[in-house]
Amino acid sequence: MGHVHIVRDLPSPQEGIYRTVRIYTPDAYDAMPWHRFPVLYMHDGQNVFAHPESALFDTWCANLALEQGVGHGHLEPWIIVAVDSGTGRLEEYSPWEEPRTQAKARGEAYGRFLVEHLKPQVDLHYRTRTEPQWTGAMGSSLGGLMSLYLGHRYPGVFGRIGAMSPTVMWGEGRLFSEWMAHSRRWTRIYLDAGAQEFIHADGVPLDYGRATRAFYEHLKHLGYADHEVSLVLEPGGEHHEKDWQRRLPLAMRWLLA
Repeated sequence: MGHVHIVRDLPSPQEGIYRTVRIYTPDAYDAMPWHRFPVLYMHDGQNVFAHPESALFDTWCANLALEQGVGHGHLEPWIIVAVDSGTGRLEEYSPWEEPRTQAKARGEAYGRFLVEHLKPQVDLHYRTRTEPQWTGAMGSSLGGLMSLYLGHRYPGVFGRIGAMSPTVMWGEGRLFSEWMAHSRRWTRIYLDAGAQEFIHADGVPLDYGRATRAFYEHLKHLGYADHEVSLVLEPGGEHHEKDWQRRLPLAMRWLLA
């Protein structure tokens, strides 16, 4: 079932903090020492894997979903690099200020850490396929927003973007006004949410079902084709790890195939 390697106190020079990073090498990594592997970067790393040192409650079980997809012939094996969120998650996953909260945006520095520091280290120490077609970013909620931000800001780095219940309305919907053209690069974007998913976060009303559909339509209007962007709206889907865990095998099958 592969291995989860936990790297603690990894410096993030761009942010001025230390981070915990969990790196999953699939079962095939040891079995195929001549092979190079694509890499998926995921946020909220403590919630990503079925592992004794993951969060105590529901996780995405991404390692199980990946290996099952490989076993069924739907996926090739991927390395998964999961970065733990810190105490200031709201800020570090905010690319822009949200005027309805007191959070200061630190997402730009977090993105630079991934691109300028973490990815070069992963590519140096692991047998990776480094091209954007074989490099993905994936997360949920504000982690979904960060994944989309990375895909837009760094299309030459991240070619595959998975955004589950993405907070695209954050910062007064600034992602819509920032993303105003097709990147003209190889792209695959997976979007999903509960069809009626709605929460209040720090008093801010967030209508995920409606906003995710609107962002999908926005991308289609910019010229993204059906093979480049996918939308799943799940009836009854809620804003919770158990819902993202349930949808993850389908998401991986479309995004990583």
